[in-house]
Amino acid sequence: MTRHWFEKLLFASRWLLAPFYLALVVALLALLAKVGVHVYDLTTHFLALSEDQVLLSALGVVDLTLSGSLVVIVILSGYVSFIAPVDTDAHKDWPFWIAHIDFGELKLKLMASIVAITAIKLLEGYMNVGSVSDRDLAWQTGVHIAFVVTALLLALAERIGGDKRAGEA
Repeated sequence: MTRHWFEKLLFASRWLLAPFYLALVVALLALLAKVGVHVYDLTTHFLALSEDQVLLSALGVVDLTLSGSLVVIVILSGYVSFIAPVDTDAHKDWPFWIAHIDFGELKLKLMASIVAITAIKLLEGYMNVGSVSDRDLAWQTGVHIAFVVTALLLALAERIGGDKRAGEA
């Protein structure tokens, strides 16, 4: 009897993650506000901006968009994986992947987004090469390479592990 109640308590504790996902929704709103600031600055200063400045501003919006997408992936797949299932049949307009992403796929999507974000930051650094130190560019390059290698290793591990799981079925 004690074991039964203990297991119920442990299983119910998954709902303690819900406030974390709500906090991520707030973070997503903050990213949306930052995109609004970028777009406002771009439109109000458009005629005074050089081509490189317009491109950097657009890259800033792309960076924030990728970050927002990353947050959405974590919110939705984390909710489905750890809190409660989602009935996608009842919501035909919801993406199919919401209910079908596993932890390995989530890691790969996260790493792909992080690689893209670091690539954009690195490109921004190279476009501002006059105002960014060589040391900063070297660190940005090193961090980007580290994330690329990590993503490749995770993909390889997932592929090897996926092949083993497919063989067991």
